[in-house]
Amino acid sequence: MAKGRERKGRVEPRFEADGPADPAALDLRLSRGDRAGGGVAKGTSRGSGKAAPKRASRAAPAPRRRRRSFLGTLVYGTMILGLWGLVAVAGIVAYHASQLPPIDQLAVPKRPPNIAILAADGSLLANRGETGGRTVSIRELPPYLPRAFVAIEDRRFYGHLGIDPVGIARAIGQNLTRRGVAQGGSTLTQQLAKNLFLTQERTASRKIQEAILALWLEHKYSKDEILELYLNRVYFGAGAYGVEAAAQRYFAKPAKDVTLAEAAMLGGLVQAPSRLAPNRNLPAAQARAAQVLAAMQELGFAKPADVQTALAQPAKPARAKGGGSANYVADLVMDVLDDYVGKIETDVAVQTTVDPTLQGVAERALVDELNQKGGRYNVAQGAVVSMRPDGAIRALIGGRDYAQSQFNRATTAKRQPGSAFKPFVYLAAIERGLTPDTVRDDSPVTIKGWSPENYSRTYGGPVTLRDALAHSLNTVAVRLSQEVGPKAVVQTAQRLGITSALQANASLALGTSEVTPLELVGAYAAFANGGMGVIPYVIASVKAVDGRTIYKRSPSGLGRVIDANAVGMMNGMLHEVFVSGTAKKGDLPGWDLGGKTGTTQDFRDAWAVGFSGTLVTGVWLGNDDGEATKKVSGGNLPIEIWNRVMTAALRGDKPVPLPGAARWRRSSGTAVAAAAAPAEPQTLGGLIDNLVGGGQPPARQPAPQRGGPTREDKNFLERLFGVD
Repeated sequence: MAKGRERKGRVEPRFEADGPADPAALDLRLSRGDRAGGGVAKGTSRGSGKAAPKRASRAAPAPRRRRRSFLGTLVYGTMILGLWGLVAVAGIVAYHASQLPPIDQLAVPKRPPNIAILAADGSLLANRGETGGRTVSIRELPPYLPRAFVAIEDRRFYGHLGIDPVGIARAIGQNLTRRGVAQGGSTLTQQLAKNLFLTQERTASRKIQEAILALWLEHKYSKDEILELYLNRVYFGAGAYGVEAAAQRYFAKPAKDVTLAEAAMLGGLVQAPSRLAPNRNLPAAQARAAQVLAAMQELGFAKPADVQTALAQPAKPARAKGGGSANYVADLVMDVLDDYVGKIETDVAVQTTVDPTLQGVAERALVDELNQKGGRYNVAQGAVVSMRPDGAIRALIGGRDYAQSQFNRATTAKRQPGSAFKPFVYLAAIERGLTPDTVRDDSPVTIKGWSPENYSRTYGGPVTLRDALAHSLNTVAVRLSQEVGPKAVVQTAQRLGITSALQANASLALGTSEVTPLELVGAYAAFANGGMGVIPYVIASVKAVDGRTIYKRSPSGLGRVIDANAVGMMNGMLHEVFVSGTAKKGDLPGWDLGGKTGTTQDFRDAWAVGFSGTLVTGVWLGNDDGEATKKVSGGNLPIEIWNRVMTAALRGDKPVPLPGAARWRRSSGTAVAAAAAPAEPQTLGGLIDNLVGGGQPPARQPAPQRGGPTREDKNFLERLFGVD
């Protein structure tokens, strides 16, 4: 406040620290002459000793500085902190965004291609590839299937932009209160971003990148496109990626055919595939499915009546079908597919030649026989191959149970064929001028110290080739091999399609060189089709997902490998094997059949390979470690399986004659050549146990001589032991 003080006739204003007391005083201080350091006393006018007149009209009150309230300070501080927080978040986001590829270079990675392996009728046999199922369009699916995922995983999916703050807050709240999490904080878009671009590690860095990528996906794609990508990429456990793979894996049906209950189970499964897999923890899977159904009803995605039906009849996983033998076919397809189509970039469908009905029959025949008699005969494994005479594989069983062993015995296991190899020996002899009626001596033979014997260790003397082959006489086969030369036998077998290495030695005639069931059956196809060599095949065509044909098989083969006349003679002899020889138990009334059985030393391997004019089938039984069986021969268990398969395969078909066989059959008036029984009586123990070298049990002997077993005795032994 200013106070006036008299000084020689004038008043000099004095200002105190708290400012002027009135506007006039303040105006005096701010006048033009009031300049700091100007040499003029404050409050006086320049060049005059008189006080300046007061101008009250220009006076203004001094601004008063007020203290903020606590609330104001708090708001202000929060704003500042928020601003710096935004700057920090922007920096963090920018940093993690810099670790990603540039936005303009981002692209959804291609889904690994799926190979759908189909039967000849178009039904699915198996899927191969990293995903386990093909890509499906959302339009193919029943509406409730994608809705099940939205209801339980991201109910605000159609309302957010890739990140759902409400969902995140809800998840945080539930975690803090430990009430459990019914829905996670991540949206479907974030989950898709993680599956497409990121690892599964749980870090803050990954979550930030996930959010950035989710925003990009929402900008780039429509909601339905995002949902379709998600449904085809999400993992369902058991190697199944995508709903198609999961539906096939758990319910053995395509995704388009799943029920509401099954859709709910699939929707709930993605939360924890290992814990909620219905084939491992069905109660937990059904409880989770009930939660999905409740959410769907709440959101109006499913009618209450439908939900009640689904709850009353919860989904259950499909039972595994048999031993899963179709997987052996699928493995074969994958082994050879690259040779036909090269590198696969997209989903493809491979149509095979396999008849799914016959595949099932062959699998059951093998498994049933081993289940019923495997323990008694000490035999654990087997293989079955059926093919058309042109080489098209109609059934292929590589073992007893694919789940227990994926080793494909039909295509990979090399075993001694025993007497099943003898047709190549006889063919080599026929091609050099012999005939089915040619006579050779059934008597002891020794080659460089090796003396192969017949099964009965007895001999019948002169015998026709027809009867020698029908009754599997070892001595005659060895003599023929020596007559034409083992190398000629090797060349004959290779010409018909045997690709395994064959040893051109004396014991080759008795089947000591190893072959696979597939190549042996393929070689026999030349007899069934009239002399044309075949290359066994399983792939008929390959198509891309858009229907474009990538590969289509054209007729091919090895050309003529057997002269037509020689084929007729061989078929006449091989037919006798089913009429009076070692394959009698496999005969099918009304059908022309040909073939050969085989048994190796110590009964380690047993074979039955036979054919009609329309189908060739081979059966092998044995143990993987080469352990001897208990008297399993080609004439008992294998021929029983063979008969069951062929009976089903030929049922309803019109019988056809074997090429050229009619001319060379034994005439009805001719007595069966004397090659049916041992020449001398011996005990049953001696008949069973006296096996010989050369990789082949001795064959049965020709016609009974005086004092030998009767025909009834011989038939009894055949029925009992099925010797070949």
